[in-house]
Amino acid sequence: MRGIGLFLKKIIKNVDPILFGATAFLSLMSLLTIFGAMDNFGKSKLVMQAAMALLGTVMLLVIANIDYKFFIDRFFILMFAVSVILLTLTLIIGISGENMDTANKSWLRLWPGGPMIQPSEFVKIFFVCTFAKHIELVREKINKPHIIGGLVLHAGIILGLILASGDLGVSLVYMGIIAIMLFCAGVSLWYFLGAAVLIVLLFPFLWDFLASYQQDRIIYGFKPELDPFGYGLQPLMSRDAISRGGFFGKGLFGGEVYERLAASHTDFIFATVCEKFGFLGGALVIIAIAVIVIRIIYIGFHCSDGTGRIMCCGIAAIFIFQTLENLGMCLALIPVIGITLPFMSAGGSSMLALYIIIGLVHSVRAHEKRFYFRRGL
Repeated sequence: MRGIGLFLKKIIKNVDPILFGATAFLSLMSLLTIFGAMDNFGKSKLVMQAAMALLGTVMLLVIANIDYKFFIDRFFILMFAVSVILLTLTLIIGISGENMDTANKSWLRLWPGGPMIQPSEFVKIFFVCTFAKHIELVREKINKPHIIGGLVLHAGIILGLILASGDLGVSLVYMGIIAIMLFCAGVSLWYFLGAAVLIVLLFPFLWDFLASYQQDRIIYGFKPELDPFGYGLQPLMSRDAISRGGFFGKGLFGGEVYERLAASHTDFIFATVCEKFGFLGGALVIIAIAVIVIRIIYIGFHCSDGTGRIMCCGIAAIFIFQTLENLGMCLALIPVIGITLPFMSAGGSSMLALYIIIGLVHSVRAHEKRFYFRRGL
């Protein structure tokens, strides 16, 4: 028994209490919301979310106690290769999600009749690791044109495969990750200005590349009132659910707008939270995500290893851009592009991948002894 106690103590020592506490709060809030809407969502959603939270917590603890540098230094090329293979398979044999009227190929079924996974969620893990390692390898010459070209090729292969699958929401998150990681690595602002000009010039051609339903989602996404019974219906209903919650909400088993709102357990989970728990519940969710972002940045800032520092920047970007995109479409401010709210939306791939990503941040903290263990932070 004493040996088990020492083993558990060692594992827990490598857990950042602030980061873990905010993560646990969001997971519990998600489970509570899904439980309160179980008659509408179904028991299977609650069981899946609970299982992924439990499995994710175990994986977080395991990863926190493994030196991230050991694996990244040895396997970053393999990680990149696996990412390309997964995304290519998704592009070839992938399918759209259940009850989704899109041409997106974002999901892989593990076996006939079996569960589905969203590879792009797990590729995020490999991407922040491999891109951070690539940046660290060329850090001294990062602003040389040929070095920038190599980094753009690295990111472009991954981003191109995701864009080819038709998943615009996830693609935007990856763009944000790439931009933040390059910015934090010290890439000249002239490159960013050049990229912005290039995007503006290419926009007419990119617009023609989009499917008609994607174009309609963008057009009516910024002004949903123009199509209130079509593409504008979801964001308008989401905004209505949020406003009806008032300050304290309708209660755990209350609310009715979310019951008619499509994807109210995934992309529009924030609307469900606000209708049930009001402004207070929604604010607590946003605060918890903000705490996670700030803590990740804090840990990265105090990391002496370049790979770990840039990796934390990329991970913080994941939470920032996913949250902004999700809240924007829930409030009918931006087009509905299908993106989950971190640790809140029901979904096995998203939940498990985020727990693994947070485990990497714990690993960075645990193996940065020069700062944390001297000051006890």
